[in-house]
Amino acid sequence: MYYLILITTTEYDMESLVKTKWAIDPTHSEIGFKVKHMMISTVKGHFDNFEATLESESEDFEGADIQVSIDANSVNTKNTDRDGHLKSEDFFNAEEFPKITFRSTSFDGETLKGELSIRDITKAVELDVDYNGTAVDPYGNTKAGFEISGEINRKDFGLSWNAVTEAGNIVVSDKVKLIIDAQFVREE
Repeated sequence: MYYLILITTTEYDMESLVKTKWAIDPTHSEIGFKVKHMMISTVKGHFDNFEATLESESEDFEGADIQVSIDANSVNTKNTDRDGHLKSEDFFNAEEFPKITFRSTSFDGETLKGELSIRDITKAVELDVDYNGTAVDPYGNTKAGFEISGEINRKDFGLSWNAVTEAGNIVVSDKVKLIIDAQFVREE
């Protein structure tokens, strides 16, 4: 005995299977970091050049696929000498490893998990996410805003240079706080 099973899909179901594509708006976004210096103050920096895409099947972005590429040579701490040191073999080795990348593995609406690659080392990271909502700008572009934060140990990525002051303080903390403000524009 054979049965013919007819499966119907509603228009709503088909729409839910379509991924919406978004691209980062670099003029309204920042990829920043903070690190303790000599354990008495905090140095802030950011990257001037980066790209990111987001693809999602849902309006709340749960399960979104996120890809980020950062130009390591664009590190900016407002100090040319320090920026040069960060680009050197002691840290990013930007000449040999010009890109820092992130690829998401899951996003549940609050926690973004993924693989961060710095130099030739890739590690799993977890970041906290605040989704600030979606709005249409005065030019008719749909935008979504996120605040993302987390912490990594720089030595996990081969960024191990350090020195000790005469007082016994280390110059650069191992902990690096990530502070990311991201605004994405829906691609039509």
